[in-house]
Amino acid sequence: MHINSLLIADDHQVVIEGIKGLFTARTDISIVGEAGTGEQAVALAEALKPDVIIMDISMPGMNGVEATIAIRQTSPTSDIIIYTMHSDQRFILELFKAGISGHVLKADDPAHLVKAVDAVIRGGTYFTTVTPQALLAQFEHLLVQFEQPLEHLSQRELEVFRLLADGAAVKQIAAKLCISPKTVETHKYNVMEKLEARTLAELTKIALRHGLIKP
Repeated sequence: MHINSLLIADDHQVVIEGIKGLFTARTDISIVGEAGTGEQAVALAEALKPDVIIMDISMPGMNGVEATIAIRQTSPTSDIIIYTMHSDQRFILELFKAGISGHVLKADDPAHLVKAVDAVIRGGTYFTTVTPQALLAQFEHLLVQFEQPLEHLSQRELEVFRLLADGAAVKQIAAKLCISPKTVETHKYNVMEKLEARTLAELTKIALRHGLIKP
């Protein structure tokens, strides 16, 4: 029988003990580690490569979202189940995009957490707070944005985007387009928001991908 390893990350020891109690009688699950911070969770995940990680969101230092993103890089085979008080569906979608396999509320019956662990062990997902239809609708919307992201930019935003990606400074763009630097900054902010880019380097990659600038 395969023994599935489980890592628990929560800044409240009473919660950790409660989770451990749910799996005490399970011979197919071994709790291999406990973490009280996001940083500890990332370090333990990298060292132990657990099959499943039960992760809280609100932890001191690195939060559960940041830890999830980091773990997806260092231990990509680990399935992550978020166990939290947060129920906002947009928030869940962001976590789903980050690579989680399940989301269970602490206010739910604890049996749901057990069902979530069993589901991801079998290769599935488990969400108590969002319907598959809602997730599908959100992902279809994201897919359209990914395939045709430039269609969401105005003509002026597209001009600013192209110049930024080509290395032009804000003042240079302002002079070239005969607009104020403040207006350029506004367009820059809107472009980065619409294209979900966090840095100018990411903007440049998007521009290269769409042939707006030459490498």
